[in-house]
Amino acid sequence: MGVKSFSISDKIYEKYSSECKRLGLNMSKQIENFMKFQLEEEFVVREEYIEKMNKIRKEKFKPITDFDKHLV
Repeated sequence: MGVKSFSISDKIYEKYSSECKRLGLNMSKQIENFMKFQLEEEFVVREEYIEKMNKIRKEKFKPITDFDKHLV
């Protein structure tokens, strides 16, 4: 089993990590279980999600060349 990489916001990661620690759960295993559940169920994308993604795609994005300047 290899290491995988995902883009997750720091805020969400910290909250989920804290909750897993509080409950004594392995975060990687919880994410794996979630993925298994999604694959076992008939995968359905909610209409609200599609609308939200379409709205985001229409937005203008500003290219960032130096993250340090934008994250301070």
